[in-house]
Amino acid sequence: MEETPNRELYALLNISPEASTEEIRKAYRQWAQIYHPDKYQASNMKEIATENFQRICEAYEILSDESKRQIYDIYGMEGLKSGLELGVKLNKAEEIKEELERLRRRKEFEKLAQVRSSGSIMANLSLPNFLDGDGFMRGMSMATEAQSQLSKGVNIALGGNLAVIGNSGGGNATAVLSHQISPVASIEYMASAGLRSLIGLAMSLKDGVFNLSNSWTRQLTETSNGNIQFQLGTDSSIAVGWQKKEEKRFATGEIKFGTSSFEASANYKHRFSLKSHGRIRGRIGSNALEFEIGGGRRISKFSTVQMLYSIGIQGIFWKFELHRGGQKLIVPVLLSSYFNPVFAAGAFAIPTSLYFVLKKFVAKPYYLRREKQKALENMEQTSGQVREARIAAAKAQQLLEVVAGRKRNKQMEVGGLVITKAFYGSEKAVNKQADSEESSDDLASQVIDVTIPLNFLVNDLGQLKLHEGVKKSGIMGFCDPCPSEPKKLLIEYTCGDRNYKVVVDDCELLLIPQEAHRV
Repeated sequence: MEETPNRELYALLNISPEASTEEIRKAYRQWAQIYHPDKYQASNMKEIATENFQRICEAYEILSDESKRQIYDIYGMEGLKSGLELGVKLNKAEEIKEELERLRRRKEFEKLAQVRSSGSIMANLSLPNFLDGDGFMRGMSMATEAQSQLSKGVNIALGGNLAVIGNSGGGNATAVLSHQISPVASIEYMASAGLRSLIGLAMSLKDGVFNLSNSWTRQLTETSNGNIQFQLGTDSSIAVGWQKKEEKRFATGEIKFGTSSFEASANYKHRFSLKSHGRIRGRIGSNALEFEIGGGRRISKFSTVQMLYSIGIQGIFWKFELHRGGQKLIVPVLLSSYFNPVFAAGAFAIPTSLYFVLKKFVAKPYYLRREKQKALENMEQTSGQVREARIAAAKAQQLLEVVAGRKRNKQMEVGGLVITKAFYGSEKAVNKQADSEESSDDLASQVIDVTIPLNFLVNDLGQLKLHEGVKKSGIMGFCDPCPSEPKKLLIEYTCGDRNYKVVVDDCELLLIPQEAHRV
């Protein structure tokens, strides 16, 4: 997961990270009119105003200074507190810009120097061989690849693989050079050399093959691209492919014509949630006929398990896969070399039924208990922090209440935008709140009522805008009621005599009213 940029001060003033100097000044004046200590006589109100006014002044001081703003955008408050803007060498805006540019170039160079590796191990098992007393293992193969960026737009990948099946084995080495010609087009050159021999005998180039490949890729739409690949070797071929990638769907297709073969393949993957997905793949050609279906589930931040059912001219298979980072462990199990309709149906139905039974009665209850336990532990560890944040948010809302009420009454008179209910907090709690009219104590502890600050932020035109890429917990009168958990914002509002409801993610753009939110 990518780190969230340093944008707390933008949230505090409710401005965009791309806001101009004039927009920053305007936002500062709006908040200063509410929180200036001279506006209040009561000592407790003056204390609240002073505390929040200092926060507003600090945000304005940093964001209105070009040099400090650049440092904050890259390094956050830590960069400012570390004295990066001070010292003999960094006492001018130009010198600070030069230092930041130097650090940016160094980070880019470090990124280019990185080498990304990936690999896989495949263990082929056979149930018929085992039943015949010939052993369970049919063969094994290993593959590895290392990629590195030579320069901007130019990448190189070196890889190789070894395979053993029965008493024979072989391997090959591959080199791939790719170049990004433009934002929508790229070209790739590949060379590979392969060796084959009997186990125990020395390999030589006389046993091998040498292939050259060239592929061209072009972006067709925002979510899809097409490619053409030419290969010269013992089986020269041309392949035309297509790929489409969306948030929840991924699909590919390819048609390949060779000097002595033909093949067409298609693959579709659907993401049901952040943790689970399903997959269907088909392949047909002069030497292939195969259909594969299955699914997978993420079991940790870096690990995913998959189980697939495959049927084709090579037989009926179960395939188990473990993916961790760039590494894979693949275990195909040959169940039968012959097609039997009853056996094929049973080989698919039995593990599928077993999966859903285990998921419902074992896995899901276990994960729910574990997540609840983690949530409780997190609440215990952050209870003091959350309590202080809630108190600070309540104080900030206390000074907003009068002006927010005045704005609300004005909007009601003209039939404008009125926020009737708004909650910010845990994604699960907000979703439950959106689906139910009732509120429980358990849900209340995971959200904060932000109706007052949102009514205050409604402008004179009867519109409310919360900017994209800015965590809403930093907005004045908000707080984070559940640190380290994903959060959402629920808003119910009226405009004229119509009712509206909307739920948005923590850093998602919000602009209301919109007809799409009508209920």
